[in-house]
Amino acid sequence: MSDKLIIFDTTLRDGEQSPGASMTRDEKVRIARQLERLKVDVIEAGFAASSNGDFDAVQLVANTVKESTVCSLARANDRDISRAAEALKGANSARIHTFIATSALHMEKKLRMTPDQVFEQAKQSVRFARNLVADIEFSPEDGYRSDPDFLCRVLEAVIHEGATTINVPDTVGYGVPELYGNFIKSLRERIPNSDKAIWSVHCHNDLGMAVANSLAGVKIGGARQVECTINGLGERAGNCSLEEVVMAVKTRRDYFGLELGIDTRHILAASRMVSQTTGFVVQPNKAVVGANAFAHASGIHQDGVLKARDTYEIMRAEDVGWSANKLVLGKLSGRNAFKQRLNELGVQLDSEAEINAAFARFKELADRKSEIFDEDILALVSDESVSQDKEHFAFVSLAQHSETGERPHARVVFTSGGHEIQSESDGNGPVDASLKAIEAHVQSGAEMVLYSVNAISGSTESQGEVTVRLQNSGRVVNGTGSDPDIVVASAKAYLSALNKLQSKADRVAAQG
Repeated sequence: MSDKLIIFDTTLRDGEQSPGASMTRDEKVRIARQLERLKVDVIEAGFAASSNGDFDAVQLVANTVKESTVCSLARANDRDISRAAEALKGANSARIHTFIATSALHMEKKLRMTPDQVFEQAKQSVRFARNLVADIEFSPEDGYRSDPDFLCRVLEAVIHEGATTINVPDTVGYGVPELYGNFIKSLRERIPNSDKAIWSVHCHNDLGMAVANSLAGVKIGGARQVECTINGLGERAGNCSLEEVVMAVKTRRDYFGLELGIDTRHILAASRMVSQTTGFVVQPNKAVVGANAFAHASGIHQDGVLKARDTYEIMRAEDVGWSANKLVLGKLSGRNAFKQRLNELGVQLDSEAEINAAFARFKELADRKSEIFDEDILALVSDESVSQDKEHFAFVSLAQHSETGERPHARVVFTSGGHEIQSESDGNGPVDASLKAIEAHVQSGAEMVLYSVNAISGSTESQGEVTVRLQNSGRVVNGTGSDPDIVVASAKAYLSALNKLQSKADRVAAQG
């Protein structure tokens, strides 16, 4: 058995299924580049057959990423598999991930197929895919709740047809670590040709055990691939968290005895990028990437860490990308220092023009804020990369008046299709007035389902990062904006969300 653990990241596919977490094509490419810097082994870029937009995104990621294997999901039918193969043509290393449900509940209620029909469909789909791409992954959806005898029959057949990876999903997060680990072990022991494929685990977090179940599948079951997402992003309670699995295996190498190809120094940058792109804020006490992950408030703990850091720290903050010296730049810092800090943070901008634009925004921020933190730099670069996209709406300026006993009033200037618009409104507060002023002209009719404010660093001078989630005609989109003025950040976030509604980008949910 190999001592290398393959990290399969599905942030761009399964993670995107979180309501409001859908990404544009360019956002997917930016995250894929960061995953490549992280040295993720396999990047599942999307579900090519689900829409033209997802096909284009998978194709662009496949043509961009050079070091990691790029994967597309496909249902177990010729059309889906053909679309996946077509989208992956430009990849240096391509994988098709095909799936069909195997639990009695899913076969009867969802597929309306008999077990024999599912068996034949699984075999034929892998056989068809194997003629298009050499690397084939097969998943029995809801595999953990499937009849073990039937599952063994299906998996033995698809391995015989050429499946190179067998993934056993706990699609609804029903597993318990010891039971799930032994389930994988039993399948591998019972299937005669199990040694012809790499075994993989894909666990959801409905009971909060996705990471534990995945690690049990590795340690007890002998799986050598873990499917996971940055920040544990995913529908319902999310997926297995990449950063937690990676650091568990690395920190407890004495127990797991496995090698990883991941460059952990880029974990934090990947976490921040995914959070800022999707608008899903990372909780402060989140393991590895939360703001408090390496903070010590207890006097006893602080004293211990000062004397010897390993008294209370089992990982080094620098190893996952946290800066030992968070205050890095100020208003007198030059372009080269700024560019060097971007490199240290794992941020790659495509052109000198983008670097110059980001530096100009940095200098503007430095004039308004005496201390610039890594978090500020990541936020302004994220803002800048988003603003490079073709936008229908763009923020220009804002003025608002708010006084106790009087109804707040705001005047917002923004561009719409290249034309400058000025709109005014009253509201229950300055933020409400500003967003109503925008909506008064745009008249999108969208319902706001989330408004969230997050301080990027810890002071009253901090930039505020705002997430606005809008819903309209069944579509859910996120917009984010950052600025030291929270009202301005809110207006930027609202316009960002309106741009995504304007784009009409298709997003279709796929397998769990």
